[in-house]
Amino acid sequence: MKRILYILIAAITLGSLFSCEPSEDRNSLPEMTLKSEDLNFTAVVNGNNLVVKNMTPDVIPYWSYTDSKGNELGHSNLNETTIAMPFAGTYTVNFTAFARGGSVTSSKTVTVLKNDSTLFSDPRWQMLTNGELGKTWKINMVTESPFAFVGPGYINTTLEGDWAWFPGSINDVSWSGIENKDWGEVTFDLKGGYNVKIVQTSLDTGSTAQTTSVGTYSFQLTSQAKNDRIIMNGGLQMLHTNAYYKETMSGFTFSDVRLIELKTNSLRYALIRNDGVQVVMNLVPKTSN
Repeated sequence: MKRILYILIAAITLGSLFSCEPSEDRNSLPEMTLKSEDLNFTAVVNGNNLVVKNMTPDVIPYWSYTDSKGNELGHSNLNETTIAMPFAGTYTVNFTAFARGGSVTSSKTVTVLKNDSTLFSDPRWQMLTNGELGKTWKINMVTESPFAFVGPGYINTTLEGDWAWFPGSINDVSWSGIENKDWGEVTFDLKGGYNVKIVQTSLDTGSTAQTTSVGTYSFQLTSQAKNDRIIMNGGLQMLHTNAYYKETMSGFTFSDVRLIELKTNSLRYALIRNDGVQVVMNLVPKTSN
């Protein structure tokens, strides 16, 4: 399908498959006062799967789980779900029950006995992380535009969808005000965990100051990569520039991004604002250290 070039960004509403803290109206629930000892739930390890189940009636469940260092690994608000746990280690499962009278949390500790590398058999893992060795990505400021725009029905560069605008080179985006500088880098690896390191250059014009953050991430894969996502845990943010959204930064999420393209030599992800606007960052592998 031929791409139609638009400058205006379309607004969409995308829902992440990774659930966030419950937003349902608790006023619809029965009035009740909860205590941690009242919570009835299970968290059981079956090989490299963690099965969690809420059996507390009339509450909205919220699960979060962390590794032994306290790094957040993910969350869900399903009553019952199975979570892949590919790495050996000790984990804490936190169950929070929301009711009209408030909320209360209880925790359980579980242990996974061995690694299971088969959970990373999908080639997308290798393209993103290079396995245990890790892979570092930088914003493309050399061969093409560092960012692009896609429309509300756009899926990815294989399936496409509606309109997309990928400017051909850095010279095509002078109107945007983007600064041509080293914006930092982001490194993903699978060395004993879902490890990520982000070196972000200051968004202030002319500044080359950098901050470094480390933590964990979730890589959500879907059929035909229709809604593949990278979710940064613990408040981490994906690498980005100050283009377009510097003045409206509070509206964008830099922690939950949708992949537009993932190849060995290309990583494109959409930063999605709370009104659905999408700006795509274009990254390439770092060639040397």
